Amino acid sequence: MSQLMSKEERFQARAIKIAQLAWGKTHPNPMVGALIVEAGQIVAEGWHQGAGLDHAEVHALKSLGRRPLPGATLYVTLEPCCTHGRTGACTKAIFESGIRKVIVGATDPNPAHSGAGIELLRNAGVEVIEGVLAQACTDLNLIFNHWIVKKRPLIAAKIATTLEGKFTIPNSDSKWITGEEARRDVSHWRRYFPAIAVSSNTILSDNSRLTSRQNADIWCGRRFVFDRKLHTLNQVDSLQIFTDSFADQTTVVCDEAAPTASQALLEDSGATIWRFPLVDGHLDFSAFCQRCYSEEICGVYIEPGPTLFNALIQQRKVDYLFHYIAQKYLCNDHEEDHLNLGFLKGSNNLEVTNELRNMQHARFGDDLLARGHL
Repeated sequence: MSQLMSKEERFQARAIKIAQLAWGKTHPNPMVGALIVEAGQIVAEGWHQGAGLDHAEVHALKSLGRRPLPGATLYVTLEPCCTHGRTGACTKAIFESGIRKVIVGATDPNPAHSGAGIELLRNAGVEVIEGVLAQACTDLNLIFNHWIVKKRPLIAAKIATTLEGKFTIPNSDSKWITGEEARRDVSHWRRYFPAIAVSSNTILSDNSRLTSRQNADIWCGRRFVFDRKLHTLNQVDSLQIFTDSFADQTTVVCDEAAPTASQALLEDSGATIWRFPLVDGHLDFSAFCQRCYSEEICGVYIEPGPTLFNALIQQRKVDYLFHYIAQKYLCNDHEEDHLNLGFLKGSNNLEVTNELRNMQHARFGDDLLARGHL
């Protein structure tokens, strides 16, 4: 955000920070922050803490503990709702509070409701200024926005490559391409998504737990392992995803024709198994997404190796990409070193490209992050 922000933008930036207190905890609802300003001073703050709990505007009003003074302004990162769900309509709460000026960041992404809350407030005599830090407010809710509009989970992929697009060196002992700061950001985004997924190759080589570690806190969402032939079942007793305290949050995704002999051993660990048919030699990813939708898993953060990533890109199954770029070249020229971006593409046409939209950039030490919708 620009350092030369207006007064409205400074307050809205604070509301965004408040919303992020519930980072990854509100699914399938959005993260929303709100604050009440009187005479240029913040007198109350509120945020949506989880599905079924008070919305940010109501939380802020309750935190104030009294009726707002005349001339008070409400800042909110997302357009106030005007329908009655598990909680009451925020537009009604705002009007009844006596507040007559509202600063809104992003509009409601739901086509059925978009703009309706703003119009209702204006018709009731409330001054509404919309679009203040709209892009940053929209960026808060990548998963919610996709879920509401597309009616399916947001599939995001995270990759880390060198400058020439290499993922790793074959048979290398080096586990990381990027530095510690970038890896902390990966953990931050793992906490944002309700589910994380990897290939069986990744689990077998790294034996990772697929958790998010923030300071001393360890959090684990739903864990998916794409293991078409159930190779991981040969190491159920040694892989952390089957033996740690979060084992019951592990699901192995395999071919419907995969052998069932070891399935009981997997289930004894507390893990589950999803079986899908193959399509063009790959697991039916559309069926996987539909199963996620039916279980209200609204976003999946995939950390694929080069083969899985390129297959997903070729099949156009990735909605959002996190691309960490290490400021280094490997410059390998080995014939077997095909672990690079696009090795399955097979096209010499410069018009056939994958592009990032709504791109965001960040720097973490010597590493860069480019992220956006594919």
